[in-house]
Amino acid sequence: MKTLEYILSGIEHELVAGSLSTPVNQIQFDSRKVKAGDVFVATTGTHVDGHDFIAKAIESGATVVIAERADIEVGEACLVTLPNTAAALGVLAANFYGNPSQNLKVVGVTGTNGKTTIASLLYKLFIKLGYKAGLISTIKYYVGEEEFPATHTTPDALQIQSLMAKMVEAGCEYCFMEVSSHAIDQDRIAGIKFQGGIFTNLTHDHLDYHKTFPEYLKAKKKFFDNLPAEAFALTNADEKNGRVMLQNTKAVQKAYGLKGLADFKCKVLEKHLDGMLLAIDGREVWTHFSGIFNAYNLMAVYASAILLGEDVEDVLPLISELLPVAGRFEILRSADGKYAIVDYAHTPDALKNVLNGISEIRTGNEQVITVVGAGGDRDKTKRPIMAKEATLQSDKVILTSDNPRTEVPEQIIADMEAGVEPHVRRKVLSIVNRKEAIRTACMLAEPGDIILVAGKGHEDYQEINGVKYHFDDKEVIAEIFNQ
Repeated sequence: MKTLEYILSGIEHELVAGSLSTPVNQIQFDSRKVKAGDVFVATTGTHVDGHDFIAKAIESGATVVIAERADIEVGEACLVTLPNTAAALGVLAANFYGNPSQNLKVVGVTGTNGKTTIASLLYKLFIKLGYKAGLISTIKYYVGEEEFPATHTTPDALQIQSLMAKMVEAGCEYCFMEVSSHAIDQDRIAGIKFQGGIFTNLTHDHLDYHKTFPEYLKAKKKFFDNLPAEAFALTNADEKNGRVMLQNTKAVQKAYGLKGLADFKCKVLEKHLDGMLLAIDGREVWTHFSGIFNAYNLMAVYASAILLGEDVEDVLPLISELLPVAGRFEILRSADGKYAIVDYAHTPDALKNVLNGISEIRTGNEQVITVVGAGGDRDKTKRPIMAKEATLQSDKVILTSDNPRTEVPEQIIADMEAGVEPHVRRKVLSIVNRKEAIRTACMLAEPGDIILVAGKGHEDYQEINGVKYHFDDKEVIAEIFNQ
């Protein structure tokens, strides 16, 4: 069994009461999960201060309390203080699980859009290359071929280290993971040794949490600032914030791009609804992906594989075998020739990128009908911008519910309607019920038309007033198409 001294290795601390030889059963930062012999780490979160739950944790059997203050009554339990418990939690967890990232090649992907696609495709590519690998993403967590349900884009520090320990135990060599700005800001990735970091782009999102765009950028940059010298820092050369990410990194700097100077270059030769022909570093590759944004995603995957030591001749044929990730530009076709595209786009830039992708391949004779909403209890400033983006490249737009959570759906839609210019108001409908909104779009469509259903992608639920109900955009479209 681990001891308190063992899990505190490398962490500046002060033992206020008790013994460092105290055995440790498990580490918890949620007092509701504490069991006999556990360590309770009192972290200060966005809404809750763990110091308020120390008495409850001790009552549940915690034998060690790690806190930021010494003036705490802990009875017979040990008390350890340190400056920042949230930042230390990741290192504590890493120590407890035997520092699994030391035995893995961990690659983190950050940015506003593209994280899930890039991390998931890297996982699939390295499986195809014959490696055992793990994945931590918005859609699923994988340990080798074993699947676990995903709870967050980047889970908490304890869960990350537990998953990585499972990966090591299963013989995985690689771990590919999404790294959200929340996770960086909250130090959830502390204690992880990264082999590489990938930056996609930075656009309007999460300002409900970060408050300002510079703070959002600062959170992303912190990830690259902390990369070790032996890691690679791969950025999008065509993204204006790409160079900012690399300003203070010690890692090896590399870039991919379609326009300017880059270490890894791509040119789009042909665009179709079912794929693109790319020239990657001068070699032609057919891919099953549409849209310029996906060309960037594929370049990030390709460049990372090369930087991880793989051979170009092995990687490029497998790039052509990769398929889109669930809920990312997924195409459904009705018997009479209508097309529906389901995409997770839930930011203005992501929506713009998907609609750009559709515009690149449309002939001009078909209608584009967009169904889109915005999440409740999240950044409200992006709502009118999303509605405006939808109207710019769609023939018809239906504003509807996404995950309203605790907000009134009609108010969310009203916030979106504020972004609709008067001269295009005639092509916009507002239908609160998402299923009816999708059904209406399908009824309005003629054979050959393209229906974009945006915002939820892979999600199979709707959250209304704190309750999750089963709802899957793809299921709804398939049901309507087959009627």
